[in-house]
Amino acid sequence: MKTRNRYVAFPKEKIVIKKTFSLDKSSDICHFKFPMPTFPAIGPIGVLLVNLGTPDQPEVPEVRKYLRQFLMDGRVIDIPFLNRFALVNLIIAPFRAPKSTKIYKKLWTKEGSPIKIHGVAVAEQLQHSLGNDYVVELAMRYQNPSIESAIARLKTKGLRKIIVLPLFPQYASASTGSVHEEVMRLLSKWEVIPELHFISSFFDWPGVTDTFASIAKSYMEKEQYDYILFSYHGIPERQIKKGDCTNTCLVNNHCCDTLHSYNALCYRAQCYATTRLLVEKLGLQEGTYTSSFQSRLGSTPWIKPYSDHVITQLAKEGNKKLLVFSPAFIADCLETTIEIGEEYHELFREHGGEKVQLVDSLNQDPRWVEALKQRILSA
Repeated sequence: MKTRNRYVAFPKEKIVIKKTFSLDKSSDICHFKFPMPTFPAIGPIGVLLVNLGTPDQPEVPEVRKYLRQFLMDGRVIDIPFLNRFALVNLIIAPFRAPKSTKIYKKLWTKEGSPIKIHGVAVAEQLQHSLGNDYVVELAMRYQNPSIESAIARLKTKGLRKIIVLPLFPQYASASTGSVHEEVMRLLSKWEVIPELHFISSFFDWPGVTDTFASIAKSYMEKEQYDYILFSYHGIPERQIKKGDCTNTCLVNNHCCDTLHSYNALCYRAQCYATTRLLVEKLGLQEGTYTSSFQSRLGSTPWIKPYSDHVITQLAKEGNKKLLVFSPAFIADCLETTIEIGEEYHELFREHGGEKVQLVDSLNQDPRWVEALKQRILSA
């Protein structure tokens, strides 16, 4: 019986394993004993940032294409497929596209769509900040860069984990839920699926609320405002009721006044919680602010109160200067720059007001990028 030592080297990982074996000549049987090596973590972590989307160009065919993809999503217009198909392709897209194109042309810059410009800049800053242990990809739920193309790029990186972060502060089925569903649909086709981490909301991240509050203070220090409005994107009432498993949704006007285990993922409740956090950071007095919901589509009831109704009422009550947040958006877009900054401004003036000042979104603010970094590192 002879005992020999052998060494097996793995050059790439720089790991050396000592192998001891015994050779029994009579039976030609080798007995191996391997000490358990410690391997380093294999592969980087993927970070998939996803925003809503934008037409590729402010032209009618591109806007129509965008509207069709967006509105045919069963989580956005949650009615039976045939009804949705007829509504979107025969009514909304053909007639709304020319009007929407004019608005997109007002929003467009030399570099392109603001939502994409800010998204690319944030992804690049985040990649630089996180370093080579992470791979950051930006995608849009509708149009380009698509989630499918972003996931295809991630697939080539040998990832050990993917963090999916929809860029919507509050959870809603039509936004965050749609992103999660699409990511899962695409990843289900992979033979090997890495560990996944889905982030559902981030309205309460201190870095996010601190940045929003700081941006607002820069306006409040320069000018006095009679009232402050927190205007969130609206959704149909039926959508938050469908997500309610406790039969407590919209049972009264105060069911969203506090955030608890029953309504933790309720969009409306998270919006009101966002307002409370910002009010505390800004030191606002009761009676000087309110929350409302904008961007209605169709005739079915949407969550209330409606922003345009609140704006009109505030003007009639004698308020002259209005500061408006839109904390459901992390980048300036059609709903902020045009709807609030221009349309609500004109509506306010029509009823006796003087000025609506929009608080900028987070856009490319370095504090926002740092908040993203810290959340990803904690994941």
